[in-house]
Amino acid sequence: MLKQRILTAIVLIPLALGVIFLLPLHWFGLAVLLVMALAAWEWCPLMGVCTNRGKLTYTVFIMALIGLSYWLTPLESIWQSDSLHPFIYSLIAIGTLWWLIAIVLILNFPRSKAVWQRSRIFVGLIGVLMLLPAWAGLMALRAKGYDSEPLTGAFWVLFVFCLVWAADVGAYFSGKQFGKHKLMPNVSPGKTLEGLVGGLLLSLVVMFLVAEYTDFIAVHSLPYYLVGTVTVLVSVFGDLNESMFKRCVGVKDSGSLLPGHGGILDRIDSLTSALPVFLLGYLWFVH
Repeated sequence: MLKQRILTAIVLIPLALGVIFLLPLHWFGLAVLLVMALAAWEWCPLMGVCTNRGKLTYTVFIMALIGLSYWLTPLESIWQSDSLHPFIYSLIAIGTLWWLIAIVLILNFPRSKAVWQRSRIFVGLIGVLMLLPAWAGLMALRAKGYDSEPLTGAFWVLFVFCLVWAADVGAYFSGKQFGKHKLMPNVSPGKTLEGLVGGLLLSLVVMFLVAEYTDFIAVHSLPYYLVGTVTVLVSVFGDLNESMFKRCVGVKDSGSLLPGHGGILDRIDSLTSALPVFLLGYLWFVH
């Protein structure tokens, strides 16, 4: 299993870096649209939609919402001076609010499943609240400073990705080595408190190295570390959120596209929560 994960990561990481750094903004947007479409397809079984026709309908619906967002906010106007376009900002704020609600649902699972288990429409809406704000956050980060320096936003995207990857890697290895106390056994039996601490510590190392050895962040500031830490903690709930829905339908992975990792949604679940929360925290406290 570990060998498969490593081999898949060896392929995925260069591919992700190529998309982030080499593609022009519009092509990057199309690549993100494809990822969100695949994630929407994989979300369908978790909402009880298992026919290809039903999956296609929901996937097209998500793509249409993203397309409408493109139309309402052209990529060149995502940033207006140093401020986000009001529509994109609204999506980010709605997404952050949703994740606050999601955390409450996760902490109260399995009792909380009574709120949504019998409603496909509600679970479908949750998919929208996961994917659309994540798209908005990712596009806003990539578009930052694009006119003056096209790679500025790419480094911001990479920074958030590295925080989430560090949290995932740190949690995996520290959980394997030291894990004794279950974090939330009702939601995800494999996650441990020791894994959470290990992931958080490794992400703090990433934050320190970025502030210390690059000009990406000018100083070691308390808001910088607070926003990064909150982003990592919320990313854990992004993972737990998908685990909660998978547990209810009795599946281990959202798909099988990525050997050792499951599906696309299994790889981006933490990012769906991290992206809007980080961007809102950046705008409020760091920017």
